[in-house]
Amino acid sequence: MVDWNGSDLEKIAAAEELDLASERGNGTLRAPVTMWVVRSGGHLYVRSVKGPAGPWYRGARSRSRGRIEAGGVRQDATFHQADPGEYPAVDAAYRKKCGHYPSIVEHVLTHRARISTLRLEPR
Repeated sequence: MVDWNGSDLEKIAAAEELDLASERGNGTLRAPVTMWVVRSGGHLYVRSVKGPAGPWYRGARSRSRGRIEAGGVRQDATFHQADPGEYPAVDAAYRKKCGHYPSIVEHVLTHRARISTLRLEPR
């Protein structure tokens, strides 16, 4: 596991949204998709509201690498399936950060979304 430097972690975590461009098999990047990003401890996470069936999620899992951009930080990253033990803290982070959108935040708290939780790590 690679750790974020403190400044980048803070900037990305403070951003409401993150752009994620996953890598294709030939090494080129797909078009970026905008999503919410949350921080739990020293880690950053994203989820697919469509769960594992979500198109961006399938692309991200195909090579587990790509590029993210948020809070003025652009970083090549790897995407790791989060352990189910991480889900409660990520749920809490979504509630805290995005709870002012109650009808929307519930979509990232479903079982389908939880099982698509990806931990982002710099590379």
